Amino acid sequence: MAKVITFGEIMLRLAPKGYLRFLQEPEFQATIGGGEANVAVSLANYGVDAAFVTKLPSNDIGDAVLRNLRKYNVDTQYVSRGGERIGIYYLEKGASQRPSKVIYDRRYSSFATSLETDFDWNKVFKGAKWFHFTGITPALSFQCAEICKIAVMEAKKRNITVSCDLNYRKNLWSSEQASTVMGELLKYVDLCIANEEDAEKVFGIKAQTSNVNDGRIKSEEYEYVAKALSEKFGCKYVAITLRKSISASDNKWSAMLYTANKDCFFSKEYLIHIVDRVGGGDSFGGGLIYGLYSGMSERNALEFAVASSCLKQTIEGDFNLVSIDEVMHLVNGDASGRVQR
Repeated sequence: MAKVITFGEIMLRLAPKGYLRFLQEPEFQATIGGGEANVAVSLANYGVDAAFVTKLPSNDIGDAVLRNLRKYNVDTQYVSRGGERIGIYYLEKGASQRPSKVIYDRRYSSFATSLETDFDWNKVFKGAKWFHFTGITPALSFQCAEICKIAVMEAKKRNITVSCDLNYRKNLWSSEQASTVMGELLKYVDLCIANEEDAEKVFGIKAQTSNVNDGRIKSEEYEYVAKALSEKFGCKYVAITLRKSISASDNKWSAMLYTANKDCFFSKEYLIHIVDRVGGGDSFGGGLIYGLYSGMSERNALEFAVASSCLKQTIEGDFNLVSIDEVMHLVNGDASGRVQR
């Protein structure tokens, strides 16, 4: 049985080649991705027994998605089938001062219209040690929010560690809606993951003088944000990724981890020339879950997570396809990018 369970929607990703704009040429590249699926792929890639739980249409596209996940050793036995369609997102990759753009087409998807009866948590959680979801999942529909609450309650009954990436998406719901729903769900969460803006957008908890729009991120201010989240919801860990955007093409990337014991760790910072930043936060989550799950110290787990997500942002597509050895080379200081031979 799978030891780590992730739950959410996987989508068809349609993107112009390279850095072309939408319909600049009449071709899209089709791949797949989605927050919780991305985490499952990362964990499976690190050798963890990971399962992804979702609902997909009973058609050729749904079948192709499952084959793709299995290719990366993700357990798909708990995937429900049915509904009308797979969700889609369109991605236009930005460059320099032109930002990336995402357009969602996921309303009435198979997953968004899921029912409580689509998922048997007794079977899903048999032998499981960890459960992960994101704030995207309950944002998709009232039913999804209700299913999420059932899932986290069932996980806690079984003493399963629960992690959640807040992942606020303004195109899916309002701050007020997110605050109400996520406030209930976080009561069951052991590890809360957020970016620089999530806590402010969802709960009004702000790093006072930081400004993500002009790249002004004061890392030390996020200890206050993490402490406030930990105390408000009782989370054992709060992790916050810290992205200083020089431009769409070049970012400085680091993170911090706060514990309920009031320890606070800050990672080293990487300067990344971005190839594809979508999935960067998910690869951080996957790396942090792997580090804590496998028994690393809190500091080492944080460094592993930041290095793995740094490398992911040099890879096309949603999925993080790096090995533990590659991550550890970067953790240990080999950031030259020289040819390995």
